[in-house]
Amino acid sequence: MEFTSETIRFAGERDKKLNKTLLDRIKKRPPGQLDQTVHEFHTESFDKIDCLRCANCCKTTSPIVTSTDIDRMSKRLRTKPSEFIESYLKIDEDGDYVFRTAPCPMLDSDNYCKIYNDRPSACRTYPHTDRKKFYQLSSITYQNSFICPAVQDILNKLRQKFDVR
Repeated sequence: MEFTSETIRFAGERDKKLNKTLLDRIKKRPPGQLDQTVHEFHTESFDKIDCLRCANCCKTTSPIVTSTDIDRMSKRLRTKPSEFIESYLKIDEDGDYVFRTAPCPMLDSDNYCKIYNDRPSACRTYPHTDRKKFYQLSSITYQNSFICPAVQDILNKLRQKFDVR
């Protein structure tokens, strides 16, 4: 399956009302076994969606980069943390470090991360659909539904399971 930023965004826009309804319902009253269900759907989705064929998250958004991430990445790139910050990062409106550019400067032409083993923590856990207490992540899941086809697939399955139309 071929994904582009435009087709992924279109699907997110198409389903935004349904996804908002679903996530609001889950946040107000999390169903029993929600995490187990979401984790099963997460596994199913990532079994069929290849992140390397998509990489839309790396092409369109920037993760929060922590001081631990900066230390790890600068060590990998054999540069001082201050030089890494100056070369690659900026402070966003929330006061967090993020990459200056999109696509991510660490993304190569084959959609591989040049520093994969040392990538930011936020990249390691993206799109956060295999974490505990999924109901607490409803706003970020909603945002990610415009970025990640796996999140769209997971939400589609959840809408079917909980009969949200």
